[in-house]
Amino acid sequence: MAQGATTIKTFDDNQTPAGAGYAMPAEWMPHQCTWISWPHNRDTWPGKFEPVEPVMARFVAALSATELVRINVLDEAHEQRVRERLEGVAKASNVRFHRFPTNDAWCRDHGAIFVKRDSEEAPLLALDFRYNAWGGKYPPFDLDDAIAPQMAAALDVPCHRIDMVLEGGSIEVNGAGALLTTEACLLHPNRNPSMSKDDIEAALKANLGVDHILWLGDGIVGDDTDGHIDDLTRFVSEDTVVTVIEPDAGDENHDVLAENRERLDQLRLADGRPLKVVELTMPRPVEFRGDRLPASHANFYIGNRAVLVPVFNDPADAPNLEILRGLFPGREVIGIDCTDLVLGLGTFHCLTQQVPAA
Repeated sequence: MAQGATTIKTFDDNQTPAGAGYAMPAEWMPHQCTWISWPHNRDTWPGKFEPVEPVMARFVAALSATELVRINVLDEAHEQRVRERLEGVAKASNVRFHRFPTNDAWCRDHGAIFVKRDSEEAPLLALDFRYNAWGGKYPPFDLDDAIAPQMAAALDVPCHRIDMVLEGGSIEVNGAGALLTTEACLLHPNRNPSMSKDDIEAALKANLGVDHILWLGDGIVGDDTDGHIDDLTRFVSEDTVVTVIEPDAGDENHDVLAENRERLDQLRLADGRPLKVVELTMPRPVEFRGDRLPASHANFYIGNRAVLVPVFNDPADAPNLEILRGLFPGREVIGIDCTDLVLGLGTFHCLTQQVPAA
């Protein structure tokens, strides 16, 4: 399909996506592809950019073995560089390039969020929420904010612009009406200062097709997103989550994670069922130049046939991988060392956005 093709218009902007029958599927539901924006901003990995691309190549190699991977690149020269990085590593027939320039690599947050419905007409809809680089922290972000409609056009699906700042890493859905998020992020005044908690809940329900919002508190130390849920707690089935805990009472993450763990015990799904909670132990602190980085095994990505998990050369790596293998028996759970990648303050989930199968 031609790059930047005109997006078809089969969604009435006077409707809400939920009102038109759309809802966001859970990540483990079938994908037609996974989308990433290839890292290029050296300021994101100061003094340590060179190790990043080999990690990304290992990630794309593992994912492209079983599903299509679409990659945003800056231009022809950047595409050629990435092709060379992936040559002989990734499955070439499962890689597509798009010359859609970005400011940075965090496709989970700047990319389109896709919802779907049971309809022959426009079964997929791309949601284009506003993006402001986590509260204006890292200007410029104009190219990132323009990515969602380009993704939609490349797929020839309708795109709906929403006047609300929302990052994909700040929300988790179970595909059955529940959405999990954090107060620290969604209620932060640097996102939507004119919106109350009730306003935000209403917008999530109207656009993502959910009917039940579950709130946790703060995020982990070193997370510059103001507490994204994808470093904390993830749905792995309709009624089960994994959540990170810190057993060391002297660690600065201990109290925050203990409070979130207590909240999880109190939360209920819409039908009154409690959540089943599985714990992952946090790795030891990962630091660079004295700064704590947001290293978390919860930032995994669920592909069609594989689960790609960041690991950190840590004693918690192996037991956490085994826990995840027990939760994803139909998928290969693969750990990839992200000790260098996490310097950018995110790992695999932050770098990906799934496109549901139509």
